[in-house]
Amino acid sequence: MPEIALDEETIDRLDRLRVDEESYDEIVSELINIYETEERTLFRGGSP
Repeated sequence: MPEIALDEETIDRLDRLRVDEESYDEIVSELINIYETEERTLFRGGSP
């Protein structure tokens, strides 16, 4: 798996999203899933 460097501001924002000591991997995966779902919804919503 690739390694990604995050700046301190991003880490602070992720820390505020953490629930029950979730890992950063879990938070990022959840955020990606949310964005992908929103993208599909917007794509389908714009179709005739």
